[in-house]
Amino acid sequence: MSPLRVALIQTRTPASQEAALAQVTPLIEQAVADGAQLIITPEGSNFLQRDRAKLLEVLKTLDEDPYVQGVLALAQKHGVWILIGSALVAVGADKAANRAVLISAQGQVIETYDKLHMFDVDLPNGDRYRESSLYQPGSEAKIAQTPWGPLGLTICYDMRFPHLYRALSKSGVGVIAVPAAFTRPTGEAHWEVLLRARAIENGAFVLAAAQGGVHEDGRATWGHSMAIDPWGRIIAQADGDEPCVVIADLDLQQVDTTRQAIPSLKNERPFAGPTA
Repeated sequence: MSPLRVALIQTRTPASQEAALAQVTPLIEQAVADGAQLIITPEGSNFLQRDRAKLLEVLKTLDEDPYVQGVLALAQKHGVWILIGSALVAVGADKAANRAVLISAQGQVIETYDKLHMFDVDLPNGDRYRESSLYQPGSEAKIAQTPWGPLGLTICYDMRFPHLYRALSKSGVGVIAVPAAFTRPTGEAHWEVLLRARAIENGAFVLAAAQGGVHEDGRATWGHSMAIDPWGRIIAQADGDEPCVVIADLDLQQVDTTRQAIPSLKNERPFAGPTA
């Protein structure tokens, strides 16, 4: 079986869909030139905006979003599969969804996934995030079917909830996408170790395309996009937070080999909860 060549697109997404499309287009074209068959962009690929009023002004539905429609056209033009790690899209008058969108080489939307876990936190550096005040969380895990097998869909903060990755892996998934816009403090401390843990626990490839750098809205994201194999080894990564393309070749047979060597998915047993 030939390796699956994946491209992780690292961006510093601006505050409008049109500018975001202009930024990502040459990166996607570079990935195509490098032979990528599956291209993954970060969380919030279509725009990033912390100001609620400004965000609501530019928010569009999935069908109306110029970034999403532009990437659909790029997938069809170049005959490649593209996972928009997530697009921020309207789902009501004052609510949004943080939605992953998998697009086929024919330019068709194959699957979508709305981020399950909301990042509601007060960080030690004073940053405060309340995703639940604006975003409507998803209610179900999603597996997308691709020519290379099932792809597990997760987004950023989801990585702190290992039971989601376990459920995807026990359903037959061997490749899991984790697009993100990780903050700098949490990224420096936890980004690599959490991603490697999710890969090791489940004997799965983990593909994490990230936002990086200081954005127009003032947020600072960690970058360091990376691909990790089922043994927990980093097989490709970005050096820092600059926009770039990270290419990784996945030997998908490694999933079965690793799960045979460490059969934790099979060895798992039900158990009663702890007593007080």
